Amino acid sequence: MGKGYSPEQIVNKLREAEGKIASGSTIGEISREWGISETTFHRWKARYGGMGGSEARRLKDLEKENARLKRLLAEKELDMDILKEVNRGNF
Repeated sequence: MGKGYSPEQIVNKLREAEGKIASGSTIGEISREWGISETTFHRWKARYGGMGGSEARRLKDLEKENARLKRLLAEKELDMDILKEVNRGNF
């Protein structure tokens, strides 16, 4: 299982990686040093590439809130379907 880096840590690591790449390191070397795969590095770069630490935390918080709201909506839709069935007498 992964180390579970926070968004702020990922942004800091990507900044650190930019410096290492500029000094001649490869992505493979950096990934091995951090204990992650190159795929993970590229995924982090695509997701958090131009962000600051606070922006990354905000994104993570918004994703959590969005997931919570989707669950609530799904529960309400289920409740409505159940009430419609009861109203039709198909229980």
